[in-house]
Amino acid sequence: MKITMEKNLVEFLPENDDETAMMETLWRIMVDCVGFNKKLVPVGEYIPQKKNLARFVMEE
Repeated sequence: MKITMEKNLVEFLPENDDETAMMETLWRIMVDCVGFNKKLVPVGEYIPQKKNLARFVMEE
């Protein structure tokens, strides 16, 4: 997954079919056609040297 940032815009670019499928699922969960979108909120810490894993919780 390629991630790019420009000011407050973040783009996620899936790099294989599995990542594309996961991004599509995430998009459907996050975006509600009625207008009640969810947001990703970081959980814990992200220290790549310690554990290369970033966690987020979905909130409404």
